[in-house]
Amino acid sequence: MAARDNAAPVIIKRKKVIVGGGHHGGAWKVAYADFVTAMMAFFMLMWLLNATTEKQRKGIADYFDPTIPINRISGGGDGAFGGNSVFSEDQMAQSGTGAAVRQPSEEHQARGQTGADPATDTAADETEKLEEIRTKIDEALTALAGESMASEDFARHIVTRVTDEGLIVEFFDLETEPLFATDSAAPEPVTHEIAAMLARVFQLVENDVSVNGHLRAYPEILRENPVWGLSTERAQAVRTLLEQAGLPAVRVQRVTGFADRKLAVTNPMAIRNNRLEVILLRPGK
Repeated sequence: MAARDNAAPVIIKRKKVIVGGGHHGGAWKVAYADFVTAMMAFFMLMWLLNATTEKQRKGIADYFDPTIPINRISGGGDGAFGGNSVFSEDQMAQSGTGAAVRQPSEEHQARGQTGADPATDTAADETEKLEEIRTKIDEALTALAGESMASEDFARHIVTRVTDEGLIVEFFDLETEPLFATDSAAPEPVTHEIAAMLARVFQLVENDVSVNGHLRAYPEILRENPVWGLSTERAQAVRTLLEQAGLPAVRVQRVTGFADRKLAVTNPMAIRNNRLEVILLRPGK
């Protein structure tokens, strides 16, 4: 019994084996990589916001929108950006819904897949029509000048030009042959012939008509300067001649006297400034 009590104690030593080679594992690397990726995405977002325009940002938002467009006028979504694309003005149909705003004005409407602008096409067609009328007037002037014994220089009274406003037929005084009696609104025979010719040619189209009267400047010493009243009276006289020659009165939209405020030549008192303008207006002018 005593011998057993004096025996040395048995010590069991257990060695702890650590799996993984003694380091702390790789989970932190995954978390760090996610953090770096998120920061790169954040700084890229900040850069894009600063380096792009509003329309480009709409295009980027449209690219990441998960909604799939099902027709040609859809921008790709109905989220915060309304599904608009930076290319919507060039690609969407001309209904207005494909444009960059909900209610686009005429000049900002989407133009469709072809890129054609209907307003431009209409203007081109109108210009072509006005040029045809201009040719008709030149032909009528040639014929009328050959038939008229009273005026061998009939065509010299008239110049024509096509502008944004329409076809302007301008006829003016010559030194030896005025359009009206001196300082009055009584038309001379040549003015009757011009008005009759214009009324006949203008019946080929339905455009509205405007009549403008212009005068040369009078000396400033006059007590009463007649330019305003006389230019208006002469414009009214031409309107009356046009209507008497068959032009419907409803087509005349404006009759205006400009006095001596819009000169044709530099010398304000030159006889060339005595003139009338009959304008075949473009639609909406």
